[in-house]
Amino acid sequence: MISDFTELTELAKKSQKSKMTVAAPYDSATLKAISLAEDKNLVEAVLIGDREKILAAAQEEDLTFDSDQIINKKDVGAAAGKAVKLVNQGEAEFVMKGLLSTSKLLKAVLDKEDGLRTSQLLSYVAVLDVPVLDRLLIMTDPAMNIAPDLEEKVQITENAITVAKSLGIDIPKVALLTAVEKVNPKMSATLEAANLAKMGDRGQIKGAKIDGPLAFDNAISMEAKEIKGIESEVAGQADVLVVPDIEAGNILYKSLTHLAKATIAGMLIGAAAPVVLSSRSDNYLNKLNSIILGKVLAKHMEE
Repeated sequence: MISDFTELTELAKKSQKSKMTVAAPYDSATLKAISLAEDKNLVEAVLIGDREKILAAAQEEDLTFDSDQIINKKDVGAAAGKAVKLVNQGEAEFVMKGLLSTSKLLKAVLDKEDGLRTSQLLSYVAVLDVPVLDRLLIMTDPAMNIAPDLEEKVQITENAITVAKSLGIDIPKVALLTAVEKVNPKMSATLEAANLAKMGDRGQIKGAKIDGPLAFDNAISMEAKEIKGIESEVAGQADVLVVPDIEAGNILYKSLTHLAKATIAGMLIGAAAPVVLSSRSDNYLNKLNSIILGKVLAKHMEE
């Protein structure tokens, strides 16, 4: 099991260098992350956007990129389209978002001809290294799907299981989070969690041990599990947290990053290839972690 991003980096180094495209890499954090990933011999990046803006931003950080790895596309939408199309055509393994809106990149990803559309729901999966935990924690979906229904939560869970398996977790333990650990007919999230857990028991969701409803404390703390007398193979040791909706997920995600000082990697899953979807406010280390996760996931999807 991968316990931190240092170990994830070592895993990424075991496979051949990946090629990735980056749409509109105009910010210093993105460019610094790309440069570090190339220095570690993890990726070969193709930078797509306004050449002058890319070179100016790189010069400010004293970074150097070869002119032949830059494709000049001044329009942001065109840059996103080209970045995705190259992956679609097999000329790169995954794509990264630079300094552009998520909607611009999603439009390219979902393009019927040149995009990466599949029948699977797109969802955001975050991998967090929380200092007080002895393992990486996977969370979904705090950023993409607003109020997913049961069918959508099935696919969100499946996407997170794929990420967990790419990290070497053979049978990930998936906790379906709600405010309480008991089914309450007045709380729809607990009913959906119970349904998802039963679907896991019956093999309708494959490759994981799934339980819920579980509150956050008894999902990650063995002490909380024992105090409350919960009998579960998942409680207290969850690898994956599936949140009930975007509001709960976003609050938990930002609490862990800002108060618990978690470092993160962020990825859009459900497309034909990984989509590195870091926030524009993420620092270069979090963006680097996301690139590393993108490479590991891309290699896993090839298997």
